[in-house]
Amino acid sequence: MKTNNILIISILFLLATSCVQKAYERKVIFLLHTEQLKNIEKVGLRGNNRPLTWQKDLEMTAVKKDSLYSVTVTFLTGYKFAEVKFVVNDEFELQEKDNRRVIFNENGETIYEATFGKEK
Repeated sequence: MKTNNILIISILFLLATSCVQKAYERKVIFLLHTEQLKNIEKVGLRGNNRPLTWQKDLEMTAVKKDSLYSVTVTFLTGYKFAEVKFVVNDEFELQEKDNRRVIFNENGETIYEATFGKEK
């Protein structure tokens, strides 16, 4: 009986610890071109992995007003990618289309460059 209990506890321990995925820091520099847009008041990024959410913009900074915006995000994740969409003046890009998929460079930072509303 004692051997059965030890065996059951060992199996439960292995199941509980083997399901945890190791997380890594993944730094991504997002660059967004907006030359084709007018009257830009705010530019943001939303996504599925923290620190991003689908409910609130992470504000992007103008590198060149009304032309190029940037933000650097550090993800702590076990995934090899993140899904994102850019938002300008509270309007999502690529509505009714798939999210952008950013594949992380596992050997350093990733630079993701896009044009608002254009699929890569």
